[in-house]
Amino acid sequence: MKKIRKAVFPVAGLGTRFLPATKASPKEMLPVVDKPLIQYAAEEAEDGGIDQLVFITGRNKRSIEDHFDRACELEMELERAGKQRLLKIVRTILPSRVDCIYLRQAEALGLGHAVLCAQPVVGEEPFVVLLADDLIRGDGQGVVEQMTELYGRYGCSILSVMEVPRDETGRYGIVETRPGPNGELRVVSIVEKPALADAPSTLAVVGRYLLTPGIFDHLGQTRPGAGGEIQLSDAIAALLADEPVIAYPFRGKRYDCGSKLGYLEATVEYGLAHPELGASFADYLKRVVR
Repeated sequence: MKKIRKAVFPVAGLGTRFLPATKASPKEMLPVVDKPLIQYAAEEAEDGGIDQLVFITGRNKRSIEDHFDRACELEMELERAGKQRLLKIVRTILPSRVDCIYLRQAEALGLGHAVLCAQPVVGEEPFVVLLADDLIRGDGQGVVEQMTELYGRYGCSILSVMEVPRDETGRYGIVETRPGPNGELRVVSIVEKPALADAPSTLAVVGRYLLTPGIFDHLGQTRPGAGGEIQLSDAIAALLADEPVIAYPFRGKRYDCGSKLGYLEATVEYGLAHPELGASFADYLKRVVR
């Protein structure tokens, strides 16, 4: 069984829900306390043993490349000023064992198309897909690491899922499952953003996928679906005819940082957990909410 070494980050979206903040800066670079969203996702992948980060980019995404690149002038200035702690932070944004690869998605044709753009780099290897605006704090272990361990047992595609209110099922890809022989949840069907009456369950797929290379054949044959885009969920539905797919209720808490409310919730909770700022921030919030 091949080791999972590659993570794909679809980052070509326009981030229109955060305009005007995202007019010239990618939504993936929005900070939660002192790190941009894309760095949290990259660190989760690295903690899961990933050593190749594949970014599917678009226009106005250069700052993502710059963030993971060396900043020689900044490093020289920090070193000259004796700011060793900050210098270490800047130099360790990307571990030396990790490589970044950037591919351009010329048109925003959907998540499925973005993943298909990674095929020349991923090749015949299993890989993970992370959506940076789904910020997930793992319960003692990152979700990518949880999923790669599960892959070691089952050797098939895995979708991270969580329960959502039934009236919110139209915002997600929704899976129907049945118990497998070892208690795992085998995916029977998947529907992208179903009408309320058509939702097969309340198990929603959220921002983490572990996929076998077989997905690429189906993505290449997938026609535009919901929203006129090539939907990854449609290709996964076709993949079910070839191999098992597991739904995995991950351990951790997910913040929908693609929404303003979810982003604010993440900012507050990560701020409260920050080792330097947490106590002072908690005192501030107590004064504000009196």
